[in-house]
Amino acid sequence: MKRILVPTDFSEHAENALKVAAQIAQKHNSEIIVLHMLELPSQMNDAVLGGASIPETMLFMKKANEMLDEVSSRPYLDGIPVTEIVKMDKPIHGISQVSKEYNVDLIVMGSHGSSGIEELLIGSNTEKVVRNSEIPVLVIKKDISNFNATNIVFASDFSDETKKPFEKLLNFTKFFDSKLHLVTICTPNSFKPTHVVEKAMNEFANEFNLTNYATHIYNDTNIEKGIINFSNSINADIVGMCTHGRTGFAHFFNGSISEGLVNHSVKPVITFKI
Repeated sequence: MKRILVPTDFSEHAENALKVAAQIAQKHNSEIIVLHMLELPSQMNDAVLGGASIPETMLFMKKANEMLDEVSSRPYLDGIPVTEIVKMDKPIHGISQVSKEYNVDLIVMGSHGSSGIEELLIGSNTEKVVRNSEIPVLVIKKDISNFNATNIVFASDFSDETKKPFEKLLNFTKFFDSKLHLVTICTPNSFKPTHVVEKAMNEFANEFNLTNYATHIYNDTNIEKGIINFSNSINADIVGMCTHGRTGFAHFFNGSISEGLVNHSVKPVITFKI
């Protein structure tokens, strides 16, 4: 894990993400890239294109760089190579572009979650990154003074399409020597007999020659609640999920379990795009 990208808006939630990224970087000699997306109001963008507001734009850039300098001087970043980037772009596009340009291995983001009409119509930038990123995204919801990944839950239906993202999860677990907890959530609307679920999980585990793992079947009213409740029951450190990256009407009508977890789970969530 050579490079970790931490987008920041200088909020407390972004600070929590940076602290976790620092702990990971210290253990694995990684570089941290701290990125601030400077998204100017549309009327100012128009003015910038016309050459009329360059002084104002430069003022915003100067202030953003000063704030990044302050963030990079945090004591918990001592000894860690840190690259600071201020980029004028839409957050989602800019994060994706920087991730590719710098060959980032992991994105770590903070989130306060959202609920109700805000979640339905707007969502958070973190949720949008989770939906679209080709790179694993680790979402941090609170201050974690001693981050570890001893127990990772991977909730899935263990179908063929999950195998490729699961390989990325395995690479992540190798860094932390984690125990994997493979779990299928059974609900009234997605019930499967125990012997069918056990067969699917065991075949999945055997295909990857897993050793440090356990399989579980958990019943709940819906999949999202089942993942959260199961993770709490075993005191998991991280919840791992695949995401389909749905957009538009498909996302509106079908929703996304991984994005729901990003909004509602207190535990860190790491996502891998199918």
